Amino acid sequence: MSQQYVGAIDQGTTSTRFMVFDHGGDEVGRHQVEHEQILPQAGWVEHDAAEIWANTRTVVEKGLEAAGIAATDLAAVGITNQRETTVVWDRRTGEPYGHAIVWQDTRTAALARTIEEDGRGAIVHAKSGLPPAAYFAGGKLHWILENVDGVRADAEAGHALFGTIDTWLIWNLTGGPDGGVHVTDVTNASRTMLMDIEALQWDDELLEIFEIPRQMLPEITSSSQEFGRTRADGPFGTEVVLAGNLGDQHAALVGQACFEPGMLKNTYGTGNFLVLNTGTEIVRSERGLLTTVAYRFGDAPPVYALEGSIAVTGSAIQWLRDQLKVFAEAADSEALAETVDDNGGVYFVPAFSGLFAPYWRPDARGVIVGLSRFNTVAHVARAALEAICYQSKDVVDVMVADSGIELEVLRVDGGITANELCMQIQADILDIEVSRPVVAETTALGAAYAAGLAVGFWTGTDELVANWSESKRWTSQWTDEDREAGYHQWKKAVERTLGWVE
Repeated sequence: MSQQYVGAIDQGTTSTRFMVFDHGGDEVGRHQVEHEQILPQAGWVEHDAAEIWANTRTVVEKGLEAAGIAATDLAAVGITNQRETTVVWDRRTGEPYGHAIVWQDTRTAALARTIEEDGRGAIVHAKSGLPPAAYFAGGKLHWILENVDGVRADAEAGHALFGTIDTWLIWNLTGGPDGGVHVTDVTNASRTMLMDIEALQWDDELLEIFEIPRQMLPEITSSSQEFGRTRADGPFGTEVVLAGNLGDQHAALVGQACFEPGMLKNTYGTGNFLVLNTGTEIVRSERGLLTTVAYRFGDAPPVYALEGSIAVTGSAIQWLRDQLKVFAEAADSEALAETVDDNGGVYFVPAFSGLFAPYWRPDARGVIVGLSRFNTVAHVARAALEAICYQSKDVVDVMVADSGIELEVLRVDGGITANELCMQIQADILDIEVSRPVVAETTALGAAYAAGLAVGFWTGTDELVANWSESKRWTSQWTDEDREAGYHQWKKAVERTLGWVE
C-alpha cells in the first residue's frame, strides 16, 4: 500500500483527535481522547500541556490502528489546534513552566484594558488586526513572564520557548529537546497581537508593548509547506512529513472549501467562530470583528478574513450537562428541547468568559432571564440552543455591514451541527439557508488538505472544491414577526449581562 492517505492531528479545547482521510476527503479512521479542564479560580482556564502531548501520542497510535494503515501509508500529516492557548516550556528539558493558559481565560483583561486606555491599543489594532483583549496569546505570554518564577530570566537567556499548541506539538513531534523544530504558521501567529498582519512577521513595537523577548518566539511559516519530519521514536514510529498547520477556525474554512471571497462558514464547537473569506484584501472592521489571516498556501499571497469569535456555545451545553446535571449526554439536549414548542419566554446568555464579538465586554457574565413558575428545564435547554444561534446572528449582522456582502448560505460544521433542532433554529433566526457538509469534522479535514497540497497529494484547490458535498440544508420556518420579536428579547437579555464584573 503506497501513500494513499493524509493524517491530521486536531488538538481542540476539550479533546485531541487524530483522523485519516483518503484522496476524496473521506474519513478512513479516527481516535479521540479528552483532557482535563483546569479551573483554578473564576475566569481562569488552564490545560496541562504535557497531558495534551501524551494524548497526542495515544490518538496517533490508536487512530492509525482504527484506520487499518501504517504510518508509512501517509503522504503527510497536518496539524490544527485551539488557537491563542499559550504554552511556555524549557527547551533544555521539554518541561512546561506551568499550565497552558487557555484562550477562554480572562485573567489578562486588566492588561488589555490598560493598553486600550493609554492609547497603545490603537497601535495593536492597526498592526495586528486585533483589539487588545484577554482572548489573545500576547497578553497571556506577558502574564506568564511576569508571574511565573524564573521564566523571564530563562527567556532572556534563550532557554524558555513560547508557542501556541501547534508549536508545542510540532516541537515535540520533531525531537523536542533533541533538535525539535520551533515554528508556527501565519494563522496562529495572527492571533497573538504580536504579528504585523501585512508583513507577516513579529513586530518590534508590538513586542515592546507586551514586553516579550523576541528569542522565545517561533519562526512564522505558511500554512501549507513542509516544516519538519516526525522522529522515528515518536508516535508515528517513522519519519512522516509534517506539512500543514492551521489554527482550528482557519482549518475549518479550508475544510469547507471556502476559497472564494464572500464565502462564510460557522464552526459550532466549544465556542462559535464565523469566518468570512475577504480574499487578498485586508478588511478592517468598524463593528467589533477581527481581521485575521485566513490561510497562506506555500509562497502564494496570504488570504485574509473577517472573524466573529463567540466564547461560549457548545460549552454552555456541557455546563448544563456537567454542572447542572440537566441531562446525561450533550446529545440529549435536542430531545429535551423538542418537548416544548418554544422557549417559554426564557433567554440564556452564557457570558461565562465575558462577551466576545461583536461586544468585547469582559465585564459581562452569564444570565438566564424571563423565568416564571411555568418554565421547566426543557425551556432552559431550548434557550441554550437558541443562545448559540442568537450569538451567531449578532456576528452575522455586523459581518454583512462591514463587508457589504449579502449572505445567502451559511456553511456549518462542528459537533453541534448533529443537533438538527439547533440548525433549524439557526436558519429561523438568520433567515438564510444553513448547509451542513457530509464531512462535518472540517477542522481536521482542512489541516489534512493543507498538508496534502504541500506535498502534491492534491494538485490544487479545485480538487478540494470537488470533494465538498452537502449532507443537509435547512430553510427558515419563522415569520418576520417571530424573528424580530425573538431578537428584540435576546438583545434585552444581553443588556442584563453587562457590568457585572467591576
